[in-house]
Amino acid sequence: MTTYAVLLPGDESSWDTASAEERRAEYARHEAFAKALAERGHTVTGGAELTHSRETKLLRQRGDELTVTDGPYAETVEQLTGFYLVRTDDLDDLVAVCGILASPDGAIEVRACVDHEGPSTG
Repeated sequence: MTTYAVLLPGDESSWDTASAEERRAEYARHEAFAKALAERGHTVTGGAELTHSRETKLLRQRGDELTVTDGPYAETVEQLTGFYLVRTDDLDDLVAVCGILASPDGAIEVRACVDHEGPSTG
């Protein structure tokens, strides 16, 4: 089995202005996503909703000096808002289930995690 990171970028300002009803609807989509994953044999091994990017601490190494600044990392409309770690042997089905979280104004990224414990490919 492979572990995949399901990365959820989004427009943080839309969440800031969302009504309680809109937030409940979004959380319901995540509940439906989790239920569909379990029903279809995928295993969630981790994940989290992330705090607003304005709370980010950005570290940069320049020579011998480490600088720490307040975030976000990039000045973009979309920031990483959350993620899931999912173990599965069926990437195509995982991608299909991720469609539950898809929205017209956003994207979802599904990326395999590097397995340092697995068999050597070299």
